[in-house]
Amino acid sequence: MIETERNGIRYFQFEGFGPYGRLQHAVFSRQGGVSPAPYAGLNMSLSVPDEDHNVLHNRARAYGLFGRTNETLVHAYLVHGSDVAEVTQQNYGEYVYRVDGLITNEPGCGLTMNFADCTPIFLYDPVHHAIGLGHAGWQGTVKDLPGAMARAMQRAYGSQPGDLMAGIGPCIGVDRYEVGEPVVTAVHQAFDDPDALLLPSPNGSRRPHFDLAAANRQNLQRAGVIYIEHSNLCTATRTDLFFSHRTEKGKTGRFGTIFILEE
Repeated sequence: MIETERNGIRYFQFEGFGPYGRLQHAVFSRQGGVSPAPYAGLNMSLSVPDEDHNVLHNRARAYGLFGRTNETLVHAYLVHGSDVAEVTQQNYGEYVYRVDGLITNEPGCGLTMNFADCTPIFLYDPVHHAIGLGHAGWQGTVKDLPGAMARAMQRAYGSQPGDLMAGIGPCIGVDRYEVGEPVVTAVHQAFDDPDALLLPSPNGSRRPHFDLAAANRQNLQRAGVIYIEHSNLCTATRTDLFFSHRTEKGKTGRFGTIFILEE
């Protein structure tokens, strides 16, 4: 990913999306905001016990880099599932209820979601000019949220999976993601080769480690997506850059994302 800093806010962008001038996107780091510990500094979530005025200030600063406000983006009420909603500018300022994927083909429409170890999924169809933004923790991964997004874009916009460009954003890395039941059973039920995703613990623990990013890559490939770019950034290791629910034992903020179709 390409790392950029503007007005004190650090963010990351997928290299493969760069040649497409009709896109704007970013994965924001936690750097540059006003929230105090344990939400320091660019906490973008109203669902944690940070003060609302801090969050709204952070959102204004981050979204403003791309000419947007809290009221000119579509948000989602995330539930760790695989439901996907088609949205337009009529949904601006709303939290679309109980979905973990948003898609749109309306020029000018912008999407946003927040994360702290779960996987950001970006999809772009350069043929039909449509985008999707998704949130895949372990539950969304075993429920195939990325595949559900690709299929939703195919139904809604005629997107062919082989034309889609995918970006897998920063998430918890396999070395830091020790899991037990019910994750192990769910991975065995969801994937043909679960042993390739449930790896031996590097610290000698009996519990395996789940490769969340690789699992979502498999989901995208099974859906027919060919171009997949991975951030190779671990949120649990790089708490200087990102919030991590696992490393920070649940007392932390959420880093934001933004994905915009230009007019």
